[in-house]
Amino acid sequence: MPVALQARGVSRSFRGFRALDGVDLSVEEGEIHAILGPNGAGKTTLFNCLSGFLQPTEGTVELFGETIAGLPPHKIVDRGLSRSFQISSVFETLTVLENLVVALQARTGHPVRFWEAREALREFEPRARKIAEQVRLTGKEQVRAADLSHGQKRNLEIGISLTQDPRVLLLDEPTSGMGREDVERTVELAREVAKSRTVVFVEHNMGVVAKLAHRITVLARGQVLAAGNYEQIRNDPKVIEAYLGEEVRA
Repeated sequence: MPVALQARGVSRSFRGFRALDGVDLSVEEGEIHAILGPNGAGKTTLFNCLSGFLQPTEGTVELFGETIAGLPPHKIVDRGLSRSFQISSVFETLTVLENLVVALQARTGHPVRFWEAREALREFEPRARKIAEQVRLTGKEQVRAADLSHGQKRNLEIGISLTQDPRVLLLDEPTSGMGREDVERTVELAREVAKSRTVVFVEHNMGVVAKLAHRITVLARGQVLAAGNYEQIRNDPKVIEAYLGEEVRA
């Protein structure tokens, strides 16, 4: 399969601290790729470099062969890469439908003006309802985001990312803070979303990784410690020592 997303020698320093140190990452088109690592390994920093929220100090990032390192986030979105965030980024006072409509409208490049009639946004509602259905929020369209459960908010965030029709979707800890039932629903949603795009996700739950990931890259102290499929990673002595612990063999 062709390579969808590639990082070559990506490093990022903050006042002398090297958060990423020569990271290489290659994600094939249609792949579900997990990024693992302990706290402070550089996972979110890598996501920020891939999506344009941070610029690499060294190295380059390519999306379907086109260099995107140095581009601002909205330009990277235009080229087909979107992401969700570890911390909720929805508009709490807006409904599910309104959150999706605003995201769809933003893609047109024409900002919402307070003096425009509400009807001006209605053209986006059919597409917004389809996305709500896709992310398991049918029947919740008129519910304020603040009143959704934690799992439903995460689904809404994925829905907002999907409004950009990404070819590559980055999910930053999509099951963080969820109970077992919400985790299972999110796994099914991620699997469904991945049928038509490439997905890269940061995750700590090894059960989720085992169910979803085709390949895994493990970071430690800003460097790639190991890469491979789930069985290779769970049996890698370096990974066991640095991160997973002996319980991974269970």
